[in-house]
Amino acid sequence: MAGTLAPKVLLVDDEPDILELLRYNLEREGYRVATAQNGKDALRIAKAERPDLVVLDIMMPGMDGVEVCNQLRQMPDMKHALITFLTARGEDYSQIAGFEAGADDYITKPVRPKVFVSKVKALLKRSPGDRNEGQMLEANGIRVDLEKVLVFKGTEELQLPKKEFELLVLLMSKPGKVFKREEIYAHIWGTELFVGDRTIDVHIRKLREKIGEDRIRTIKGIGYKFDA
Repeated sequence: MAGTLAPKVLLVDDEPDILELLRYNLEREGYRVATAQNGKDALRIAKAERPDLVVLDIMMPGMDGVEVCNQLRQMPDMKHALITFLTARGEDYSQIAGFEAGADDYITKPVRPKVFVSKVKALLKRSPGDRNEGQMLEANGIRVDLEKVLVFKGTEELQLPKKEFELLVLLMSKPGKVFKREEIYAHIWGTELFVGDRTIDVHIRKLREKIGEDRIRTIKGIGYKFDA
């Protein structure tokens, strides 16, 4: 990462040994790392440091990861930050609860350090603003400013987490085209990440709640398309 400012990662877990292990391995790869052992400290550090990625343990005393995620998403400076959960809980509950709170991804404990670092790299390697600098998408009453990473429904500015923004950009890049589920996974989550079958469904539902139910159509058994 020489020559550029390395991405900043905030690790949040109430187990010091896990924090130290993950911090050590990320710093070896050149990442800037901050840590917190509870939700209150995580919110304070996120506000001050504005990390590019927050890795949140779901099961923490006091304020759990879902509540922390909800509050992070209400911070203007964290609107487009990546948030992923690190948890040992059952896949279905954790994924749905995490995505409902505005998380972008989900990593299961126990995780091998090399796998964890690989997933962090995959999460951080794409930036929608960088890929599409200077461009604008507009269709069916929705306008996306790719340079400023802004979304408007008419005159209303919508607040979208990073993965919802990327999903909308992908679908609006070719209105009317049916994007297969495998194609969406590859573009949004990358081949290095393993995500559950409900991942796309939850993100599509949350996106529909914000832009309107009639703009994204489900093509049963195939995928989704954005109606022009």
